[in-house]
Amino acid sequence: MADPRIIDITLDERTILWRNADVEQERRIAIFDLLEDNYFQPQRHHEDGYAGPYRVHLRVEEGRLVIEIRRENGDPLEAIILGLGRFRRPIRDYFAICDSYYQAISNASPQQIETVDMARRGIHNAAAETLIERLEGKVKVDFDTARRLFTLICVLHIKG
Repeated sequence: MADPRIIDITLDERTILWRNADVEQERRIAIFDLLEDNYFQPQRHHEDGYAGPYRVHLRVEEGRLVIEIRRENGDPLEAIILGLGRFRRPIRDYFAICDSYYQAISNASPQQIETVDMARRGIHNAAAETLIERLEGKVKVDFDTARRLFTLICVLHIKG
């Protein structure tokens, strides 16, 4: 029986050089929400018909995102490698708007905070759509799963 979802996700901690409390909280929330509700269906068919659930490990290697997909028992299934060129600007913009958002929380009016948050969501949503496109033919994901994966991809890009 198919179970197209992620049951465990890890990030390559060697990639992450620094993160503040806000980023750490975003990471925790993204992982928690992802594990609570996601749709993740690799498109490659396996000889034994395995169709989930999956354990996923994310890392960045030589400017590429590597998505290692494993069976429930941890045995490897496949690795998907995506060039990150189309994500560089959305990642940079997302970091910039998140900085503005965290600053706004501490000293801006509710209307200003809402405006910055709407911009942040817009960048996040557009990046999730790009991720869905880039995964086409490799892995089917729903929009919320793509948003949470984009958050985790951003965490992998924090350099300090």
